[in-house]
Amino acid sequence: MNLATLLHEAAEASPDSRALARGNRLVATYAGHADRSARLASALCNEFGLAAGDRVALAMNNDTAYSEIMFGAWHAGCAVVPMNARLHAREFAWILEDSGARLCFASEAIAKDLAGISEELPSLKHIITAGSERHNSLLDAAPAPLAGAGGDDLAWLFYTSGTTGRPKGAMLTHNNLRAMNKSYFASVDDIQPTDCIIHAAPMSHGSGLYMLPHVERGACQVVPESGGFDAGEIISLLEHWQGATIFMAPTMLARMVAAVEEADGDTGNLKSVIYGGAPMYLQDCLKSLEVLGPKLVQIYGQGEAPMTITVLNRAAHMETAHPRYHHRLASVGTAQAGVQVRIADENDADLPGGEIGEVLVRGDVVMAGYWRNAEATDAALGGGWLHTGDLGAFDEDGYLTLKDRSKDVIISGGTNIYPREVEEVLLRDGRVLECSVIGGPDPDWGEQVVAFIVVQEGATVTEKELDALCLEHIARFKRPKTYRFLGALPKNNYGKVLKTKLRQML
Repeated sequence: MNLATLLHEAAEASPDSRALARGNRLVATYAGHADRSARLASALCNEFGLAAGDRVALAMNNDTAYSEIMFGAWHAGCAVVPMNARLHAREFAWILEDSGARLCFASEAIAKDLAGISEELPSLKHIITAGSERHNSLLDAAPAPLAGAGGDDLAWLFYTSGTTGRPKGAMLTHNNLRAMNKSYFASVDDIQPTDCIIHAAPMSHGSGLYMLPHVERGACQVVPESGGFDAGEIISLLEHWQGATIFMAPTMLARMVAAVEEADGDTGNLKSVIYGGAPMYLQDCLKSLEVLGPKLVQIYGQGEAPMTITVLNRAAHMETAHPRYHHRLASVGTAQAGVQVRIADENDADLPGGEIGEVLVRGDVVMAGYWRNAEATDAALGGGWLHTGDLGAFDEDGYLTLKDRSKDVIISGGTNIYPREVEEVLLRDGRVLECSVIGGPDPDWGEQVVAFIVVQEGATVTEKELDALCLEHIARFKRPKTYRFLGALPKNNYGKVLKTKLRQML
């Protein structure tokens, strides 16, 4: 069933209920949201000639228009390709070309960058600046009838970077995302029509996915005036919006807790903080509970199983008398409703509790596969289970503790950064003989990018030059924060770089 029906059913049930807000200002009721999305769908089909299954990309900062565009695309039978607004223009270009998106809505600054490389993108026919007169003129179209969409049709093409340095598109269907909603209500939290979600984290990722259960229950979506995360602004919004849920990376949560303490902020209207995307340190969790009270829920998921693998629910956060309370807080909880989770060895055989192996997941929420990448799909979904690449172990009560990330992903501020991607850029400089990138500890962001560099004999290269090279090819947040120059990289007998040795050097 088409996900756009969630919006239209909410509009029919409560047409005058608040649907979209910017700061404290109401932007649209549910009737208005549904109408604008239906009009946009009409323009997509009739003005731009898009058909069922075509992809509509979003290269946007958080905005109330985000929800209108996504539901408009679904209304037309199209799929959406949300992209991290912090990406480099070349990274946008690769995703746009790989996905075959014919139309892209972009924030003003991003639209200008994309215009400069549009000739390199033969499949992309139109770039619409979000909020522009051109965008608003599309809403003059007569509302389109709701397009039919099967449950197995593509709804959200989620690009998640891989160790090869090229992102892969996880194909999330209408059924996948409906299964995510079902698990949310059963395992994570309940939502009332009087509640809201404050989009402080990117709507291209977890926060945007969580717009779906809120729309299904007729709750309001609130976008901060800044369009992002500012702890003081969030505290101010909580004075106005009741029943507020916020999805946050652990680093965001730690910053908000510090701001609440400093300002003696009132968080009485904060209902839930759903956190995930990076490790939560035990002391930070305890401090958050001390300041905010029983409002924390941790989720563990991947782009391939959106937001839905395990959950450490509100009750587990508050069960202080349990003998393994601290152990549980350091875990990622138990399997969410609707999914099976197991730990397996390298042959996919089950491992007993306490033994470390790869986390495997099965359920209706698991992606249909990778876009136009059969080899990667077969590897990830072998045997009917999603192979997460994460290593973990279950305790006797079914609580999963993650031990390591086998793919060497660096998680900085809740955002994934893949070493190979950065290494390939650094090696573009001919003076760099070898390099290896790892994650180092960072007190604010959890991890930072650290690059170990070996230069050609007799050559010299500066950190400033390498920084400029990175800024030319990848997003700013992916560039190394620290460079270490070595005479040689530590390797084993097979020539493989020993990243464990590099971590010891830090």
